[in-house]
Amino acid sequence: MWSWLFFDWAAQPFFTLVTTFVFAPYFASALAATPAQGQALWGYASAAAGLAIAVLAPVLGAIADATGRRKPWILAFSVPFVLACAALWFAAPGSDGAIVLALAAFAVATLSVEFATVFTNAMMPDLVPRNRLGRLSGSGWALGYLGGLVSLVAVLGFLAANPATGRTLIGLAPAFGLDAALREGDRASGPLSAVWYVVFVLPLFLFVPDVPRRSALLPAVRAGLTRLARTAAEARRHRPVLLFLLANMIYKDGLVALFAFGGIYAAGQLGWGTIEIGSFGVLLTITGTAGAFLGGRLDDALGPRPVVIGALALLILCGLGLVSIDRDTVLFVVDVAPSAAPGLTGSTAEILFLLLGGLIGAVAGPLQSASRTLLIHLAPEGQTTQFFGLFALSGKLTSFLAPLTVGLVTAATASQAAGMSVILAFFLAGGALLLRVPRQA
Repeated sequence: MWSWLFFDWAAQPFFTLVTTFVFAPYFASALAATPAQGQALWGYASAAAGLAIAVLAPVLGAIADATGRRKPWILAFSVPFVLACAALWFAAPGSDGAIVLALAAFAVATLSVEFATVFTNAMMPDLVPRNRLGRLSGSGWALGYLGGLVSLVAVLGFLAANPATGRTLIGLAPAFGLDAALREGDRASGPLSAVWYVVFVLPLFLFVPDVPRRSALLPAVRAGLTRLARTAAEARRHRPVLLFLLANMIYKDGLVALFAFGGIYAAGQLGWGTIEIGSFGVLLTITGTAGAFLGGRLDDALGPRPVVIGALALLILCGLGLVSIDRDTVLFVVDVAPSAAPGLTGSTAEILFLLLGGLIGAVAGPLQSASRTLLIHLAPEGQTTQFFGLFALSGKLTSFLAPLTVGLVTAATASQAAGMSVILAFFLAGGALLLRVPRQA
């Protein structure tokens, strides 16, 4: 079991370092012509990867169910993931093709790690009894958050430096002679994610048992595609599964947008820089780790459905609080003194932003962890991987919609808060659909 858990630990630094807190802000601020252009281009790359995942994940899941074995598929997608992460190092400011390279490598890495995750998730029913799936899933998310925390602290403390001062978060010169002016510490987040993954995914390949081979590849392709068509039809006939997949599609879109725009929102509303945003990421990772551990136990005690609904309710409340904050206002109408000095706690607005952000981090893990265990409870026996393919599809099919809506509303209103408030509608709609999933599921 522990060897399986280390997949989340191995993969999470990519999401923490590259997707959210280090490389993505670097791309928008140092590679793109403007932060707005960088945000748009990053969104296009995410949408392209999401579309490919939407098309291929269910097919690959069906084929894997037919062949039986999952490890070969995980290995097949691990190789391009590692190579793409390593390639991010070469996206240097001012270099020819840096933008194209960064976007292509990011899209390939995202595609690969998401596919590998489909097959890793499908191993869960073979590892523990059904009444311990919540704890297994929650522990995986928690260990992943912890891996993201350790990697983020390492990058902020020893690699990524403020270009103006040449010093890291803890006041050191970047390790290995990395050049702060060339943002080599930020670019190193890609190779670090690659090396980290290679080292820590090994226990899964060495010690986790795989399902015996059932069929050769080509017959499995035909059988898998046939079963996929049947799975889609069965999903329509299994109303609880269909409702859950639709709900997951909607609230996952909102969650993706919340994390994608969180750092940009903090920079615009509070004036935070890279160090402050990175430190905020450390806080979210700590609360996320604790929340995932607690959420897994609540999942086993109460069932996954109440955990997901409770997490969505807290996300709505905290999100409403966040959009009510700017440098000199909280709760929309309460005036507060602006920050007198750079930092995370220089004003009431920043303190409240930290508290609400910490709560969001704490419930995001349980939301995702309990979602995948809820699918296991809903999916017909023997078709887990196929339905995890549909699960990936529901999480990616409209992954462009929430970021696009945020961008359009922000442009129309010239207000970051108005744009971010759109995310709350995704949480509300997803929660409303989930309430229609039977309680006994």
